Amino acid sequence: MANHNTKDQAISQFVATQVPYYQNQFAKIGAQSGFAWTFNLAAGILGPIWFAARGLWQWALTFLLIETFAWVQIVRGMFGDLASDAWVRIGQIEGTLDLRRQQLASAIESQSDKIDVYKRTVASLENAIGGIRLEAQALEQTGLWIVVGGVLLMLLTKYTQSVIANSALEKRFSEWLSDSGLAAGLPLARVTTAILFVFTITFATVVHYSFPNSIAVLSEFPTQPEIRLTAIDWVEQFFSFSVSHGEVFFDFIALCIRLLLDGLELIFVQTPWLVVGAFIALLTWLSAGPTAAIYGIAFLGYMGLLGFWEKAMTTLALLGTAACLSIIIGIPLGMYCARRERFYAFIRPIMDFMQTMPAFVFMIPVIAFFGTGKPAAVVTTMIFGGTPVVRLTVLGLRGVPEHVREAAIAFGGSKWYLLSRVDLPLASPSIRAGINQTIMLSLAMVVVASLIGAKGLGEDVLEALQYANVGQGILAGFAILFCAMILDRIVQGERK
Repeated sequence: MANHNTKDQAISQFVATQVPYYQNQFAKIGAQSGFAWTFNLAAGILGPIWFAARGLWQWALTFLLIETFAWVQIVRGMFGDLASDAWVRIGQIEGTLDLRRQQLASAIESQSDKIDVYKRTVASLENAIGGIRLEAQALEQTGLWIVVGGVLLMLLTKYTQSVIANSALEKRFSEWLSDSGLAAGLPLARVTTAILFVFTITFATVVHYSFPNSIAVLSEFPTQPEIRLTAIDWVEQFFSFSVSHGEVFFDFIALCIRLLLDGLELIFVQTPWLVVGAFIALLTWLSAGPTAAIYGIAFLGYMGLLGFWEKAMTTLALLGTAACLSIIIGIPLGMYCARRERFYAFIRPIMDFMQTMPAFVFMIPVIAFFGTGKPAAVVTTMIFGGTPVVRLTVLGLRGVPEHVREAAIAFGGSKWYLLSRVDLPLASPSIRAGINQTIMLSLAMVVVASLIGAKGLGEDVLEALQYANVGQGILAGFAILFCAMILDRIVQGERK
């Protein structure tokens, strides 16, 4: 009895109104294992307002969309001009028809040889107007059926709301019992918000679709061109200031990138192809086994026989520079963020921006700071492909079981021992996956980087796009694919 009274008190606190009704309904729902049929008249009448006021916003938004559509159909069928677009088209064609009639009259007066042409044009336009007029009349006659369809949809929606309301509220009550932070009762602020939100959405949508252009602000956002011009001016001033005062800093970064890039190009491009090919094949065999090594040799043979060897090695040098810098920066940064939640929360939006912003957008400031050429291509590739290694390093280190770390600490392990012998080995699969994703995303930027002066296979693909050279583009694309597959097997090899 005590538990029953406690539950009744909790229901009373949760629902705030019609307590006996909801106590009976919740008891009925709880007594059945499946869906319990109940009927809540208030929920059916108020609709989305009832669900929103009760905090069931997921249901409120769903029913709001359906009810708004039903209201649009009802109001548009009763009062809207269903044939407005057709009459506008008729008006446009009539303007053209008047012009052609004048031309026909002039041709008849001057006995021109274009009389038959103008007659056919006039007849065609008159037939078009007649067809559109019939279409407009047919649309006007469909108003009653649109209203009927809207009313039926509205009644069905109201019935559905009434049937599922108590079950949805009882489920939220169960969640509220275990999480007191969920809103309960009917606070005035939530009720007012629900009413204003539902009324605003419904009114604006119904007016816009049923009476087009009656309220200008609903059809077009009130844009102020001066704001855009001012913002453009501010952005240009910022970049001008940054370029003029940070020239030494950006030149230093470009020099470091150039040194690493020149070194890798010397290794991949200048070294005899036999040495590079043997080294890649051996590395693939050691990492992924003999089968992967055979495929790697075949891929290298494809690139060599079709004349893509030098450009493929240039691509690997460019990719290697961007990937090496991303990994050198990303893994320590991920290690630092793994134990510092606030700092990671600070840089996470920055990484989201780097991954979601289109490459052609952040190429603009990169070109402003570094100019065109290979350093700018490396920076662009790092921006696009550098974040996965940070995210997956953080994920891997945070996934290390805490009891393993506690055991290492209990046996006297230092911070360095804990990092090098416990955290990094256990997090290595995730870190390797991050390295792999960074390399793959960097390789995806090969074609884009060629737009700003990067050489390599992307240049052939870009040229094929410019001149619609399908064969060259497909062959170069396969070469890029094979480079990606070789690198993937090396980084994510089955052997440990």
